[in-house]
Amino acid sequence: MESPVLPEGLVLVRTTDVFDNESVPAGLLRAHRVAKGVWGRLVVHTGSVVFVFEDAPGDPVTVDAGRSVVIPPERRHHVELAGPATFLVEFHRAPEPEQVRLGRHQGADRP
Repeated sequence: MESPVLPEGLVLVRTTDVFDNESVPAGLLRAHRVAKGVWGRLVVHTGSVVFVFEDAPGDPVTVDAGRSVVIPPERRHHVELAGPATFLVEFHRAPEPEQVRLGRHQGADRP
């Protein structure tokens, strides 16, 4: 299965805290999804995290430190921690019309 790619033009709207094996929310360890119109990106800082799309449970993705996996909107998934790891999740979406009009989108220079 080909890994999803973060579409160009999205803006970073929120980043979670850095989670570890002790602080990872239980909801991330069971099936859940990112909201409609929102893309996620799981970024691993240390160790490895196993990422599983629920529609492809036989094809888990091991995400090592320094790597990431893109999560499309509404696609059910969960993470598994086999060993010590730290990671965070970024949330991206299309810029609001006002941001586009003012040029305040990813990659734009700010005044």
